[in-house]
Amino acid sequence: MLIVYNPLLCLPESLMTDAPTTRLPLAGIRVIELGQLLAGPFTGTLLAYFGAEVIKVEPPGGDPIRGWRKLDENGTSFWWRSLGRNKKCVTIDLKQPAGIELVRKLIGSADVVIENFKPGTMENWQLGPDDFSSNHPKLVYARISGYGQTGPYSPKPGYASVCEGIGGFRYVNGFPGGRPVRPNLSMGDTVAGIHAALGIVLALFERERGGDGQVIDVALFESVFNLLEGVIPEYDGAGVTREPSGSTVTGIVPTNTYLCGDGKYVIIGGNGDSIFQRLMKAAGRPDMSSDPRLASNAGRVEHEEEIDQALSDWCASRSSIEVLATLEQANVPAGPIYSAADMLADPHFQARNLFEQVEINGKPLKIPAILPKLAGTPGRTAWPGPEVGAHNREVLLEGLGLSAEDYAALTRSGVISAG
Repeated sequence: MLIVYNPLLCLPESLMTDAPTTRLPLAGIRVIELGQLLAGPFTGTLLAYFGAEVIKVEPPGGDPIRGWRKLDENGTSFWWRSLGRNKKCVTIDLKQPAGIELVRKLIGSADVVIENFKPGTMENWQLGPDDFSSNHPKLVYARISGYGQTGPYSPKPGYASVCEGIGGFRYVNGFPGGRPVRPNLSMGDTVAGIHAALGIVLALFERERGGDGQVIDVALFESVFNLLEGVIPEYDGAGVTREPSGSTVTGIVPTNTYLCGDGKYVIIGGNGDSIFQRLMKAAGRPDMSSDPRLASNAGRVEHEEEIDQALSDWCASRSSIEVLATLEQANVPAGPIYSAADMLADPHFQARNLFEQVEINGKPLKIPAILPKLAGTPGRTAWPGPEVGAHNREVLLEGLGLSAEDYAALTRSGVISAG
């Protein structure tokens, strides 16, 4: 589906071509998105993709992420076109009392608030959850911060890079004896956004059953902590600290990355007992396939170095294409390591509809589809991230019922930008 964006148009209906008529699961839910950069906005992106009306409140200059990383010819980041999709963007200066009052009115009309400011910021503006508890008890209020709203660390600034460290992820990510490694992604932010979106949907479900709204307190470090699997019980129960293990997983063998003769890496997961037997036969080592020492995972862990050396030697003598074809024939889990170019060229990615094409100022741009896939009420991109203040008139003038005179006065004073 091709989605065309014209920055001169504000109404979402005018931004859609050939739009599906399938009802979206969050249709009718109004969300006010406050905050900048990634964790809060990614939460809003998830909700907007599945039908929520997400009104993104930005400062007059726009969310800084509009200018991050690679920019298009107009100085807007390609990233923004994905992160800002389906959102109605308004500019309000929260440093001015009139701007705070506008946001208060927007929240009064909403089902959900998302904010990712430093704890206490919303309270300073008298826009915290307690300010709406009596007159808007059904409001679902999601708060995203580095360390949460309570506890001794709550006042600290907490970017994802820092929170991935204290949350335990960076400790196990890297090679033994080396510097802890981060993936070249804002993982802590996006994982926190997923947790926040899940919390919002759970709170809305509870509200549908007759309950009130509630506050959702999401911390970046806790969202990363939630990924640690058995790290805590292993330490508490056995006194074992899981250490970084490079491209392997401690206690599961073989699962590793191997360099092939053509200079490309492949990943092989042969840790099931029967899978291991098939793997070693395919790799020309039937002796290891039938070795009783290696029949179970416990034995393979003990002889990990021997197994990895055998697989490394085999891969080094063949191209990655030959290795993967051989293992596919043997029904052994294995795969390549893909770049963005590889993904876009792969027929399976295409068949799974993992890309959507939008049009920005007459030029096509591919952005990723948002998951999960729902068979009956799938999400979709209606329009890509719009320009700064693109929906000021629709949301503030028409939606809030401001008079033309008040709208003009707010524009002159800089509370809102001309939109």
